[in-house]
Amino acid sequence: MKNVKLVIAKGLKWILNPPALRDCQIDKTARVCPRSELTNVKVGRYSYVGSQCFAVNASIGHFCSIADRCCIGGATHPMDYVSTSPVFHAGKNIMRTNFSSHSAPKSKVTVIENDVWIGMGCYVKAGVTIHTGAVVGMGSVVTHDIPPYEIWAGNPARFIRKRFDENTIEKLLNSEWWDV
Repeated sequence: MKNVKLVIAKGLKWILNPPALRDCQIDKTARVCPRSELTNVKVGRYSYVGSQCFAVNASIGHFCSIADRCCIGGATHPMDYVSTSPVFHAGKNIMRTNFSSHSAPKSKVTVIENDVWIGMGCYVKAGVTIHTGAVVGMGSVVTHDIPPYEIWAGNPARFIRKRFDENTIEKLLNSEWWDV
């Protein structure tokens, strides 16, 4: 009976708190967990995005593991204008007011390649690329690209070590096993 209650509770979680997906391409084998919000995001084969994640203008490759409460991409604010407030550039904005006709800065695409694991509570800056096989430790803030098969962690995220030796990394990248 306890197992039946658990199954029902998990099912209700998905029904009552579905993910919010806007302009997304989610592979049929991929999963986006409850209470996540994705806008203009592509999620590849056998990848998952955990609960309470937020992603904007991102591409997530195949076989990726994105843990709960991660933030990937997002808006940028102009640092060279008098103000960084969205009311000082043209177009739609959260304030619904425009004092200027300056163009809004275009959001950069954030790329998570294949077989990437991003630990719980990470932030990945817009425009960053996390290359194939990389691992990002829990709670990290990623502000720069991460090379293939490297482990990074911290705030800001820093290089910890490579997952494999250079020869193995080269063989894995050349095999492109994630496309088989």
